[in-house]
Amino acid sequence: MYIIKVKGVAKIPDYVQLRDDQFTLLAYFRVDRPEKALQKAGLGSHEEYIMEMVKELPFGKILKLEL
Repeated sequence: MYIIKVKGVAKIPDYVQLRDDQFTLLAYFRVDRPEKALQKAGLGSHEEYIMEMVKELPFGKILKLEL
């Protein structure tokens, strides 16, 4: 699974994309509101770990997550 942090501009907030190994979009959520999207993607139990990675990840970089 891959995680990408996208910088928002003006009124558009920062977002996070979670993608599988074939780069298919699994979840797309605002940095400040991950709960609902992670639950829907079946990743609610990994929320703390994913959000820690999001905080450390620079905008525009891709990080491979091992869950």
